[in-house]
Amino acid sequence: MLKHLPKLAAAACVLAATTAQAEKFEPYGAVEGWNIYADTEKKSCMIESKDDFGNVVQMGLTADRGVAYIGVFTQAETNIKKGDKEAVAIVLGDKIYVGEATGMRGNITKGYSGGYVLTDDPAVIEAVAKEYVMSVFPEKEYGFVVNLKGTYKAIEAAAKCNQEQLQ
Repeated sequence: MLKHLPKLAAAACVLAATTAQAEKFEPYGAVEGWNIYADTEKKSCMIESKDDFGNVVQMGLTADRGVAYIGVFTQAETNIKKGDKEAVAIVLGDKIYVGEATGMRGNITKGYSGGYVLTDDPAVIEAVAKEYVMSVFPEKEYGFVVNLKGTYKAIEAAAKCNQEQLQ
């Protein structure tokens, strides 16, 4: 089954940064290897996990809460340039989602590069929460695998955090 991640270029600039901008992000909690942060500017929350190699995965909502983002960042050498758009396929379970990734440098922890995808498809979020592995196949770079262990509980905690930010 093929699903499409929408190409939402206008929403690209609303991606939350990372813990490097600690003045904006307050620790909210942690669950199963994921840290939850409250963004004091956008009044929303994000989850973040780091693997044994220092790679970072972040997930959250855009400022209007209508779109979710998934970002993957590495300290390894990449050819990713800030703002570059690239076709990407993401495999979650037995489903393939295709869309567009936006490259980032400088808006995240110093020394990291990577990219993110935006989606307003609830099936993508449900699959991320339920699956344990996400395989990513960018058009130009090599494919890689992301460990999603603990995302179900982390997404639940982020949803609670998001509700509290509205109060």
